[in-house]
Amino acid sequence: MANVKTVLPNLRCTLGEGPHWDAKDGVLYWVDIVGKTAFALRPSDGASRSWTFDQPVAAIVPRENDGLLVALADGLAFLDAESGETTPFVAPDRDHAGNRSNESRVDPAGRFWHGTMQNNIGPNGEDLPVTVSTGTLNRVGPDGETTRFLSDIGISNTLLWSADGKKMFFGDTIKDTLNVYDYDMATGVPSNPRVFFGPQDRGNMDGSAMDADGYIWNARWGGSCLIRFAPDGSVDQIIDLPVTQPTSCVFGGPDLKTLYITSASVGLDGNGNELEGALLSIRTDVAGQPCTRFAG
Repeated sequence: MANVKTVLPNLRCTLGEGPHWDAKDGVLYWVDIVGKTAFALRPSDGASRSWTFDQPVAAIVPRENDGLLVALADGLAFLDAESGETTPFVAPDRDHAGNRSNESRVDPAGRFWHGTMQNNIGPNGEDLPVTVSTGTLNRVGPDGETTRFLSDIGISNTLLWSADGKKMFFGDTIKDTLNVYDYDMATGVPSNPRVFFGPQDRGNMDGSAMDADGYIWNARWGGSCLIRFAPDGSVDQIIDLPVTQPTSCVFGGPDLKTLYITSASVGLDGNGNELEGALLSIRTDVAGQPCTRFAG
């Protein structure tokens, strides 16, 4: 097993997700979707803070125009980091009242990509089954203009763009498949989807990070590992982890060689180990690709 560190020894997330590294401030952001809480950590000095909301939160990213953007269950909102107050921005999936925000990432041009899924969180945080594929994938511009690109998604997961800006990756955990698209960075339009990888022996496809060599590090929900996929979609490496349900990962640190990994304790009902839901990190030989702030 890789030398895995527990970043915050006492933190356990019910459904940790959405890690984002802000290189400008040296801050890691992530969320506990079920815990309705967003987190920020500055590893250089250990400073941390959190914000709690009245509904699940699936993503938090910094804005170019100061402040933060959060993907709440029912739509996007601006967050004032100091007061903790939110201001509604736009609800890209408002025509699906039974959905909630899930996978969300910013493309290299600063557009916010917002993936949703059937809500699977009960009023008391309990785990509900996903029975229909009603999720959508939407692009949100800095001015709040939204464009829908996909519907009928089970569980939206993984959003990545290649370093040359010519490919976009997006998948559906229900199909356990990651697709690759041709991507026009100037217009923000994906096209020509084809399978990049399908089902694997270990776990189900969850969130991912891409390194500088174009390899994809994919969290395997239920598989207790990351799988590193080569640019041709073949398995390059399996990285065992001390958690059952890793959910996503992002490269951070000053050299972008620390891979931060979120995990979840939801649904394990005491059958897991004491690290389920922890925020983990490993050091990598290769640097990762940087994250981008939302341009709005």
